Amino acid sequence: MTSNETLFGYPIYPKFKLGEPRFPQDTFLGRYLHCLDVIDPRTLFASNKKLEESLDLLDSYKLGNAQTVPDKALWEAQKLKSAVLHPDTGEKVLPPFRMSGFVPFGWITVTGMLLPNPSWPTLLFWQWMNQSHNACVNYANRNATQPQPLSKYIGAYGAAVTAACSISGGLTYFIKKASSLPPTTRLIIQRFVPLPATSLASSLNVICMRWNELETGIEVYEKDTGKVIGVSKAAAKQAVTDTTLVRAFLPVPLLLMPPCIMPFLERFKWVTKTQVRHIFVNAIVCTLSFAVSLPVALALFPQESA
Repeated sequence: MTSNETLFGYPIYPKFKLGEPRFPQDTFLGRYLHCLDVIDPRTLFASNKKLEESLDLLDSYKLGNAQTVPDKALWEAQKLKSAVLHPDTGEKVLPPFRMSGFVPFGWITVTGMLLPNPSWPTLLFWQWMNQSHNACVNYANRNATQPQPLSKYIGAYGAAVTAACSISGGLTYFIKKASSLPPTTRLIIQRFVPLPATSLASSLNVICMRWNELETGIEVYEKDTGKVIGVSKAAAKQAVTDTTLVRAFLPVPLLLMPPCIMPFLERFKWVTKTQVRHIFVNAIVCTLSFAVSLPVALALFPQESA
């Protein structure tokens, strides 16, 4: 049973198709709506029983025994399966490292990176925390069709942390040494330091972690049947390139919006009256910026390409 409700011209629950996105992937808007499904934090609270029921329902559909089940129930079951289980291994992904957990668990590190006028230990600690979280997310959501040794991921993690700390530390050092700049200007510029550091480090993290895919290739399959027909280095290059660009773009709105918004909010005495209030407001702005920027970045490129 198909729903007649629409969202931006797309049916909210179209005729169910096993293993395919609910919204068309040939437009940015369709991919954006699909990404809202992918990062839906409500899936983090689903019980094991609910997951098992969803898997049983999808298995019944495969066997042709769920023809009278509403399309909405089938789409919701597939959404939960995609959010919780790794597509290649079928194993559960830990909640903090799922795409649906990226914002709920990642807002703390983002807020920490954007604290005004941080000390050296604070600056380096939050950059390390952010890249540690990114590395775990990258590993948990890796392409597992071509296994690679753990040493590859450890090397990528080390390179990303080194890049993030070096860039943020270096920029901060030069800003603080720029005596020709007024203190207020230095403080404003300091707010934007996490952007180039995080963008470059996140890109480097992806390239290092997925370098083995460029050397060995990834599996390619027929669109209609899903049958694996070989391994392609060209497909791996496109996949790694697209993912790297997404990770490079993701911090842009995320780390640009709070430094632009906070100076206006800081004009209100209620915000700056205590440090706790200031951090609280900063955390809200960072979390909302994170929630807005994540689906936009993920929707830049289709998840599957020909």
